[in-house]
Order: sequence, then C-alpha cells, then structure tokens
Amino acid sequence: MALNIVVGITGGIAAYKAVSVVRSLVLAGHDVHVVPTESALRFVGRPTLEAISRNPVHTDLYEGVAEVRHVAIGQAADLIVIAPATANSIAKLAAGLADDLLGNTVLASEAPVVIAPAMHTEMWNHPATRANVATLRARGVTIVGPAVGQLTGSDSGPGRLEEPDVIVAAALEVADRHASPSSGSASEPRPHGRDLAGRRIVVSAGGTREPLDPVRFLGNRSSGKQGVAIAEAAAARGADVTLVAANLEVGEPGGCRVRAVSTALELREAMVEAAAAADVVVMAAAVADFRPASVSEAKIKKVDGEERMTLELVRNPDILAELGAAPHDGTLLVGFAAETEPDSERLLELGRGKRRAKGADLLVVNHVGWSKGFAADENAVSIIGPSDEVLAEASGSKMSVAHGILDVVAARLARGDDARAASTTKESHPA
Repeated sequence: MALNIVVGITGGIAAYKAVSVVRSLVLAGHDVHVVPTESALRFVGRPTLEAISRNPVHTDLYEGVAEVRHVAIGQAADLIVIAPATANSIAKLAAGLADDLLGNTVLASEAPVVIAPAMHTEMWNHPATRANVATLRARGVTIVGPAVGQLTGSDSGPGRLEEPDVIVAAALEVADRHASPSSGSASEPRPHGRDLAGRRIVVSAGGTREPLDPVRFLGNRSSGKQGVAIAEAAAARGADVTLVAANLEVGEPGGCRVRAVSTALELREAMVEAAAAADVVVMAAAVADFRPASVSEAKIKKVDGEERMTLELVRNPDILAELGAAPHDGTLLVGFAAETEPDSERLLELGRGKRRAKGADLLVVNHVGWSKGFAADENAVSIIGPSDEVLAEASGSKMSVAHGILDVVAARLARGDDARAASTTKESHPA
C-alpha cells in the first residue's frame, strides 16, 4: 500500500544521506514530501530534493497560506521520518516548538513519527539531549540509532546517522505496525502503547571481555544491538529500564539507566544487584564461559623458538543459572540461547534443554553463525515458555524482534496480575 510520507531533514552534515532515504521510499512506491529546515538546505539543495522526491519542496511557514499548508502537510501524512535529526531539532520537537514548517507539520499530524539522530558524541550523551529523547520516546516517537562510527573530522563514537536502509526499514515497520492493529504474529508487531508502564525491567546487553594482559582479552562477537533494542523498546512501552552494558558497539539508548561493565564477574555483580528489585530480567548479553586463570600485569611477549602458547582457563559463573536457581517468584526471568545448530527442530530442543537447566521462565533461542545473528541488523528467534512450548516467533529488524519478545513478556505479566487479582477476590469472598 502506497503511503503519504513526510521526510523532514534538519541542518547537519549527515543531511546528504537523507537523499538516499527519500530515494528508497520513492522507489518503494510511496508519495514522499520533503520538508527541510532552512539549515538543511545549506547542506543539500532544493533541486536535488525535488528531483529525488518528485514533489515540490517547501520550507517557508508563510507559503501556501490559502491552502493552510503549514497544517495540511502534517494532516495528510501517514508517516513522518526526520533524518538526520540534530540535537537542536530534537530539543525543539520535545518542547513542542513550531517556529518553522517542519515543527508545524509534526504538531499538526497524528501520524507515527520516526527520528534518526545524528550529532557528535558529546552532544548525544549530554543530559539535555538524553532527557529530550526520553520525552519523545514517552510520546511514542520511534528513535532509530544513532550508530557508532566515524563522525565529522577525526571524531568517532556514538552519534553517527544510521544507514539509510536501516532507517527506511524501521520507518516502514512502524507504519505497518500502525496500519495493522489486529495482526497476531510476533514477527509483525502490534501497537502496544505503554503496556509496561510501572514495570521495572533489567536488560543485559553486549559481550563480556576477559583480560589476558593490559592489551589483549578473550571476547565474543556480540555488538549489543539486540539487548539495546529490547531496552529501548521497553522504555518506549513505559517501563523503568536498567541496561547493564558490556562493551557495546552501538549507542546507548536514551530513557534508561545504564551501568557499564566489562567482564563476566562485573556483569554478574551488576545483574544480581539489579535483579533483586526487578519485575523482569532479560539476560541478552553474551557471557564468556571461561576466563584466564591469571592476568599478566605486563604485555605477554612472544618467546623466540616457541610456536605454541598454552593458556589456563577457569570457568566463569553461570549468571542466568544463578538467577534461575534463586527464588524469583516475583520476577520474570528471560534467558537467551545463541546456537550454531542449523536444524530448526534440534535448535528448539537445545533451547528447551537450556531453559530447564537455567531455571528461566522464558528462553529466546536463535541461530547464529559467521554472518548471522551477532552484529547483524536483523534477527529471527523463537520464544520458549515454561512448559517447553513455542509461545511465539519473531523476525525482522532487531527492534521488531525486541517488540516481539516484549509482547510475550507483557502477556505473561498481565496473566500474573490476573491470577493475583483472582486469588485476592477469592480470599475476600470465600465460598
């Protein structure tokens, strides 16, 4: 179905990437109207945007007064995408300012809004920006990125605009979710509002690193994308979220408390402490099973004539199993199992065995490989329940999968609330 899509562009160096966003949406068959700020036109010219979008480009708030253009564009939109969104534009949107055509368009629209931030790392990490992003998320705005990578000049870090194909995929997914409220598949997320409001959720993400010496470590290929997506999605659904982050290769989500850790022992300490007051614990981090028996205080040197090196490793604590073995009647424990088993039935059996062995209430199992699962933008998972049944399957972008997992979590929490309410009613009105 063709959509009427507004693409807002704000004044950052990443504005050139917006051309690819517009082009992809047009080639997908959608009617795209570009609303740049005056600053954005300093980076990308109006003729380029008109040629790519195949529609006139307007920026002046006082043009088209007779047709009430400053309101009409937003009223007609099925989806609004702002890419890039600078720190300044995010602040204005959070405050509800409408001093330009883009601000008016957003305020006059009931369409879903997707924002792709782009700015220097210090600006993204500033408390003001964090607060503004959290405000927008609380209003239902979807935030895509930012990515980690090369910024303007020699700077590098969180703040890089996500790639255009990632932005487009996320935006169309949001539009589909709003257009299909009756969808029953976890791979096609439904509108969920703030169904996790008041819930305390702890999520681990990333991969632990076990030092060999001051230079080297044993690690894994987890980027933290899936765990971060779960934390971000939970915050958007109203949850009070703590993210325990182990060596993330993606930007931290706004609207969450973040506790940075590195090793498995540090992760264990943080998770045990945070889980004590949590309604839900999601162990999405990839934790090293072993660590070096000893850590050298100096860089380990090669020895002439020695062609082999032997390392002694000792087992790390199994954090998920420890949490599962402890009494957790008031906490829903969600584990993850990343397996290289290609056979789908065997994969599920491995997941069922791991759920039972770890004492998890839910187990999310997915197939990983050299180019699948870790560090990728997409994922496909099965969610196994307490009776070893497959409660749901979710696939697509990692944000889509995150919402699929949280759909199951929200349903289990609601079921628990209903059971407690029924028990209270029965006690209050004995037969």
